[in-house]
Amino acid sequence: MLKDITIGQYFPGDSCVHRLDPRMKIVLTLAYVVMLFLAQDMWGLLVGVAFLIIAYGVSRIPAKMILKSLKPVVPIILFTALLNMFFIEGDTLWSWWIFKISREGVQTAVLMAVRIICLIAGTSLLTYTTSPIALTDGIERLMNPLKKLRFPVHELAMMMTIALRFIPTLIEETDKIMSAQKARGADLDNGGLMQRAKALIPILIPLFVSAFRRADELALAMECRCYRGGDGRTRLKQLRMHMVDFWGAAFVALCVAGVVAINLLVPR
Repeated sequence: MLKDITIGQYFPGDSCVHRLDPRMKIVLTLAYVVMLFLAQDMWGLLVGVAFLIIAYGVSRIPAKMILKSLKPVVPIILFTALLNMFFIEGDTLWSWWIFKISREGVQTAVLMAVRIICLIAGTSLLTYTTSPIALTDGIERLMNPLKKLRFPVHELAMMMTIALRFIPTLIEETDKIMSAQKARGADLDNGGLMQRAKALIPILIPLFVSAFRRADELALAMECRCYRGGDGRTRLKQLRMHMVDFWGAAFVALCVAGVVAINLLVPR
């Protein structure tokens, strides 16, 4: 399960999605999230699904990576769908004891499941196609107006990117610790809830020790390189908008306009 978590991973490429300005990709990702929540029926969500298919196809990200990013959240999707299915009133399709399944509940469950899938796959595309350094620069540039309020923009962007970057590292470290504990005879898969919770203690303690050690090594490396925050810092690569960024913005704007038009024109 841990190996299926792909949050924070970057897959190098030369597609037009990879070449988009990181600021534009962050803004377009937020616009896509808004579009998903604007969609009020399946027709609107189909626009979001079509957008994902085109975006992943253009970026040349393998389809198996989408499935890997969705696998850890399948229990959450199923739980949310079941709650909507059984607890929304409407035309009853099936009932037994205190449980009832309504037509409206089924429709809401399907809509919610598709929305969550699109949300996770769409936001994952941002980290798949954007390097951590570019993502840091994009976040910092977008938050530049907050510097006038003496907000630590550079430090915040750096912390967010470091946290995102070290998620795969911590997941790999956790997997190694679990394998080592199992080799020593630890039973992590059987027993009740309390037994499994106690079995996690030999995993959490080495994981915290390793995380603090890596943090100390990273701080020492940054200090040795004379890192002093964002004051007076220059960049080797300057962020500039190109025509592909405006084409991407136009495409997302067209999709958002399509969802709004569907909400206004399609009867319910």
